[in-house]
Amino acid sequence: MRIAEIFRSVQGEGRLTGTASVFVRTAGCNLRCRFCDTPYASWAPEGVELPLDEILTRVADLAEAAERRPAARHVVVTGGEPMLDSEIVPLAAALRRRGMHVTIETAGTRYLPVECDLMSVNPKLANSTPAAEQAPQWIGPHEAGREAPDVIRRLAAEYDCQFKFVIDRPADCAEVEGYLARFPEIDRGRVMLMPQGTRAEELAEKASWLEPYCLEHGLAFCPRRHIEWFGSQRGT
Repeated sequence: MRIAEIFRSVQGEGRLTGTASVFVRTAGCNLRCRFCDTPYASWAPEGVELPLDEILTRVADLAEAAERRPAARHVVVTGGEPMLDSEIVPLAAALRRRGMHVTIETAGTRYLPVECDLMSVNPKLANSTPAAEQAPQWIGPHEAGREAPDVIRRLAAEYDCQFKFVIDRPADCAEVEGYLARFPEIDRGRVMLMPQGTRAEELAEKASWLEPYCLEHGLAFCPRRHIEWFGSQRGT
């Protein structure tokens, strides 16, 4: 697999926020989100090809307990888009055989029969499409590829899922409601809305209106704690 980075940190989003975890970030993505905060795994993919055994060894080393640090029993496989690489199937299976809790982070545009304990799906709204001045050549491919209804339905049926939507402005909330109306199989109790931004101040401003919206409409508000804790930087 082509791997951009492997590191240990604390989950900052979703139902496992605050959980010590090892992150395996694959390189490569089929989309080009305007606000992507890991461009080194998508817009300009970096990384090296690593065999499965080496990935497992690095994860095990990082997961080990150390002075004043307990062992980590959670692994997050993220990207880029990890579901583009079929090697994720044996990787996830091997991690689970070693007793690790495995979360897969995906945009929900590709399906692979991967084993995991939590499928974290991040459907892309219209706000993700790159701007004309940013990358006009990617507008069409991104728009055409950002929704895969059959994949979303299959993931919702086969996995324990959480669905996280990036919200940039209030109008995006209406788009989420339209999305959920098209997918009644998605339990609203598993849906989270998180503010778009890479600075704590920006996130706080959007949280001021997004969190009340979530409370009013029976959705979960999902802060991006890793930005608050560490800032927008690699390895966190």
